[in-house]
Amino acid sequence: METNERIELVYPPSFGDVREAVRVRLRATFWWRLLRWTAWGGGVLAFLVAGLALVPPSSEPGTTALMVALGLVAVGCAESLPWVTAQSLFRLIRAQGDATAVVDEDGARWASRDTETTIRWALLPRYVETPRLFVLLTGKQSGTGFAYLPKHGLADPADADRLRAVLDRNISKA
Repeated sequence: METNERIELVYPPSFGDVREAVRVRLRATFWWRLLRWTAWGGGVLAFLVAGLALVPPSSEPGTTALMVALGLVAVGCAESLPWVTAQSLFRLIRAQGDATAVVDEDGARWASRDTETTIRWALLPRYVETPRLFVLLTGKQSGTGFAYLPKHGLADPADADRLRAVLDRNISKA
């Protein structure tokens, strides 16, 4: 069945949208899960060492303080990375003002004040749907790229079903 369905979204930049899209992208990558587990593992290990440094007879408050600080830094850096990344991207996106996206059988096109971008489905072959967004993702082996389509940018809530149908015909759910 050949269809030439076209869905248009118009939306202002939203930090919440960018933050959610970044989180979806990170969760879909192996390196992010590895980094996060490593940071938490290092944090737990640092706290264990800190606890052992307080055990008599060789109580070492300096080592304890250092290990607690290292544990907090490791976990804090890993947990703040999504927010920092989203904040950085949002500044770039916000500077362009409102965006218009058009999705059809060929791919998606985004336009804002100074940019126009066309992405064919081969570059973003999978997607994740959240309550707020459709997040389009690059292939598992091809990098960490993504794009997002906020549901609040649709003219009619029923357009979400039409958009989902276009995505399902052309790419797969991640």
